[in-house]
Amino acid sequence: MENSLKSSAIQYGLYLGLILSSFTIIGYAVNIEILTKWWLGIILFILIIVIGIVSTAKAKSILNGFISFKEAFTAWFTTIVVGILISTVVSILIFNVVDPEAAELVKQASIEATVSMMENFGTPQETIDMAITEMENTNQFAVVNLLKSLAWQFLFYAIVGLLIALIMKKKDPDAA
Repeated sequence: MENSLKSSAIQYGLYLGLILSSFTIIGYAVNIEILTKWWLGIILFILIIVIGIVSTAKAKSILNGFISFKEAFTAWFTTIVVGILISTVVSILIFNVVDPEAAELVKQASIEATVSMMENFGTPQETIDMAITEMENTNQFAVVNLLKSLAWQFLFYAIVGLLIALIMKKKDPDAA
């Protein structure tokens, strides 16, 4: 049983990785500025949560409707790790190997979007200038920065996964 639970979680992780990578590849190919839009981040966040929940629910059904907290968390986290790892590898390949100049285009679009948002909120020019300087000096697609982001994402989604596992767990009343 344990093996099919893990293989199911890995399968959903592959689906998640394919979906996340598709957004990156399509954004890169069609309009690179779309990768800087706030709504895309929300869509991807929702997709990650939904696929993680579906994976956990599938694991629960594999186990005949009963799942321990540990099994639920393992199904969730395995799916998330596999999916986000695939997406990160695709980003590393696109923005560091295939087309490093695209990373600069995304950075410039991000700076413009940030400046626009800060101006709309009435942020003082001094603060905007500091934000621009910091963004210009950071390469968000550098492998080290992507790995740092990966670590923070894993931490965040682990916390979410603990909540999902708590909600999804169901003890078998017939088990000893």
